[in-house]
Amino acid sequence: MHFEIEPGYFYAAMYVSYALNIAEAVSFTVATRVLTQNTTSPWLYLSVILGGCILLSPLNFRYSRVILLYWLSPKVHYHPELDTDDKVANR
Repeated sequence: MHFEIEPGYFYAAMYVSYALNIAEAVSFTVATRVLTQNTTSPWLYLSVILGGCILLSPLNFRYSRVILLYWLSPKVHYHPELDTDDKVANR
């Protein structure tokens, strides 16, 4: 048997990824302001934020699902004693 995670899990992970992107954008904005002391160039901020978010998108993809699974879904646990379908099918 082939099991797939329900689509709602990935929709919820999308919201976690959005929160990670917002936190990164704020961090990049503050870091750019502190390091360059430039407040007049929106293109500098835009390029740093977009470049940083694009570079960190593989990490966001992975860790948004990990955060959702381990931190935001505390009642979901694996029970090996309930995993009997594979043992029956392999006979």
